[in-house]
Amino acid sequence: MAPTATDPAVAAMFPQCVQGVNVTHLHARWRDFQAFALTAMGPGRWEIIFTNVPVGSEQRSRIGDPNACALNATGASTEGVAANGTVLTRVVDTPGNGIEPGLAFEVAAEGSVTP
Repeated sequence: MAPTATDPAVAAMFPQCVQGVNVTHLHARWRDFQAFALTAMGPGRWEIIFTNVPVGSEQRSRIGDPNACALNATGASTEGVAANGTVLTRVVDTPGNGIEPGLAFEVAAEGSVTP
């Protein structure tokens, strides 16, 4: 849950970060942390669907959001993120431009998520 338009004030204050993030996206551990663009689902919600998340083991992901450049020098966001309706709260290290904050969770076979 986050604005789907880049705040012009953030872009003016942190232009290199905003340009580096480019579009709001997710880096997924189970996909070697490659970037996947999120889809805007209205003015305050992003979405991405994965059908191949490994079950029963810790997974880590990192959201890159241009608006998060105001809070993190790399645009990594750890707030307002949910998986299958469960808010993710466990902040962990992920690889990026050095170590960047991400979120950890575990998925059960029936799709429930433990943050």
